[in-house]
Amino acid sequence: MLMLRDYPVNSGLAAAAGALRIPFSDIAKYAALGVSVTLLLLAISLLLWQTYRCCTQGRVRRDTVGGNLFADGYSTTSSNYSEEQTKMADMGAEARRRGRCPVPGSFPSSEGATGQLKEQAHQQKVHGSLCFSLYHDQTQSRLVVSVLQAEGLRGRSDTRSLHPFVGLRLLWTEPEDERAERFVNEEAEGKACAMSTVLQEWHTRIVKNSCNPLFGDQFSCSLRQEADLQHITLRMEVKDFDKFSRHVILGEVRVPVGDLKILYPLELQEDLQAPRKDLVGQVLLSLKFLPTAQRLEVGLLKIQTLLKETRSNIALYSRICVQCNQCKLRHQKTSAVVQCQMTVFNQVFMFPLPECPVEDCNIVVSVYETNASGKFKNLIGRLTVGKDRTSEDLHWSLMMRSVCQPIARWHPLLI
Repeated sequence: MLMLRDYPVNSGLAAAAGALRIPFSDIAKYAALGVSVTLLLLAISLLLWQTYRCCTQGRVRRDTVGGNLFADGYSTTSSNYSEEQTKMADMGAEARRRGRCPVPGSFPSSEGATGQLKEQAHQQKVHGSLCFSLYHDQTQSRLVVSVLQAEGLRGRSDTRSLHPFVGLRLLWTEPEDERAERFVNEEAEGKACAMSTVLQEWHTRIVKNSCNPLFGDQFSCSLRQEADLQHITLRMEVKDFDKFSRHVILGEVRVPVGDLKILYPLELQEDLQAPRKDLVGQVLLSLKFLPTAQRLEVGLLKIQTLLKETRSNIALYSRICVQCNQCKLRHQKTSAVVQCQMTVFNQVFMFPLPECPVEDCNIVVSVYETNASGKFKNLIGRLTVGKDRTSEDLHWSLMMRSVCQPIARWHPLLI
């Protein structure tokens, strides 16, 4: 009797199980399975491709940064170097053979430095002219400069109005015989580039919202010797004022004072030319890159400047800044050292690079002069070292190939 009661229950469960079948045809099931398998294969392919890229980029970076790690006694698996890499390795060996301390004359010769200065001129066309007057007062041994007006100025942006002013620098260039005597024991090849020093520096008033400003400012300075007039160049830069001190140079006028007869006031009007830099010194820098610690070591060793007269109350200090993609990461200052013809610092600074690759960095060194009390500072010159700089690319390449070893080279100081 018990078996007769259970039989209808089992029959109902079997009927319910048959009703729970998936309501899709076999074609739809196989299509869904095919799509799933395709997506799985695609995901595996992307994963393998990303792994391959990561491995190849890591290998290229190790070859670029640490390619010289195994140069002293060990052999690497990749022995096919390009001609450029072989050349850099030879130059690095030559620098190590000389003790990594080149003589001051080892930075570019006169022709090379002149080409570098011309490369830094603005490629944009310059518009406008400047009217000024010069007068040499022999009775008082004074040079008088008057800035009268500027005409036809044009800025880089047509939407922004101009606020022009004129910055004047009186540059004294060393005589040729003194330059040859000073470098006779320092340079074996080529000849040294002419070096200048700033005697006086002035600024006119700012004329707002004008493309044809009237200045009417007069400046004067005393000359101790009549012979100084033959080595003086007047450099006048027309600038567009910016309240954040990012003044834009619209053009410049250079006048060799010794070539003019200025016993009487002489009025001149000259067209503006593309601005270029002047060599005011040279700096011996030492660079070392530590890839494991991701740090950059910058050493300021020596600064050579041209001194027309000895001043015991003037000192030099430098501001070293590391930039990455035009953004300042960090800056450090050296201590002030009394200025002489060859000012010795021998100070080393560490710059950590936590998130920025060293290939995208630039080093900017600004040299200032100050007095004993530190109440004033005046910019002497500035230099930039980086991979994207053609003139300093050799020093940067030597640093990257000689990892964990300091490489010292001279660099021109420009203003």
